[in-house]
Amino acid sequence: MVGILIITHGRLGSILAENAFHVLGHAWENLSVMSVEKAEDPDAKLAVAQTLVDTLNQGSGVLVLTDMLGGTPSNIASRLIRRGEIEAVAGVNLPMLVRALSYSQQTLDVVVSKAVTGGLEGVVYIIPGEGNG
Repeated sequence: MVGILIITHGRLGSILAENAFHVLGHAWENLSVMSVEKAEDPDAKLAVAQTLVDTLNQGSGVLVLTDMLGGTPSNIASRLIRRGEIEAVAGVNLPMLVRALSYSQQTLDVVVSKAVTGGLEGVVYIIPGEGNG
């Protein structure tokens, strides 16, 4: 099973994980969350993230999801990447996380692909009266 680590500013990752539980109906043992606060040392947080990745990686790899490209969480995520073993995607949203968890029994490359498409397909401009849902 592919491990999934969410690294975000503040409580965003925890809130996404709670909502994924709400949508999917159960907790996921292959999911961990790490928050990054403004005053924290990025190198210290990188060490924590590496420990979480090592714990999550049961041989199928780990997908790291982060909130905003260029922010401290994504900079930490980028330092964890080991192609084919540890991959990272920025722009995490609830559809992305739900899709990643739902396909986490697949290979890492499939989970990455499903996460990205889930995230993209989850962003929709809603037009009143157009039957968007």
